[in-house]
Amino acid sequence: MQAKAREVYVPPVLQDLRAGTAELHIALEKRLPFFSDTLDTQAFVQLMQAYYGFYQPLEQALLDSGAIPDDFDLMPRLKAATLRADLQALGASATTPPLCQELPLIDSSAASLGVLYVLEGATLGGQILRREIAARLNLDADNGAAFLDIYGAATGRRWRDFIEYLGSRPFDATERAAVVSAAQTTFACFEQWLERQEVLA
Repeated sequence: MQAKAREVYVPPVLQDLRAGTAELHIALEKRLPFFSDTLDTQAFVQLMQAYYGFYQPLEQALLDSGAIPDDFDLMPRLKAATLRADLQALGASATTPPLCQELPLIDSSAASLGVLYVLEGATLGGQILRREIAARLNLDADNGAAFLDIYGAATGRRWRDFIEYLGSRPFDATERAAVVSAAQTTFACFEQWLERQEVLA
């Protein structure tokens, strides 16, 4: 007789986030050109410029919002400076990329964590992209692709830390809805921005 698999408790906010963002996540993933046959170094530079154009103002909005919970340390999770350094390493630092103006509204700690759920999840996904870009374009953390491996060996642990933090928050139903709404809006704003920058497949 097979041993019954141990059921893992998933906090309601994570259940809601997974259900509420799965389709948006899959749709965006299909359009990102990291695995496209046409992706060369120039296309990668344009893609990273578009990423910077979204991450820089969004991270600034998080910092300016006053909505980050007091017990959450945002600073080690900011990524725009690394993107900027990558662009310099790739020789694309002469001009400042356009910056996205249509960002998710960050008007509560719940909303701030919904935004961070998307950004931290993208960082976890960067591990797969990092290997592809290293193999295809010979780019790594030392010559223009540090963003894709920004947490290095700590990536998995930092994702788990974030998820545990999120799951430990005493959200009520309204706050859970705000977390999910902010995550959905972040995905939508990001896809629309990349679309306007003409970097999607």
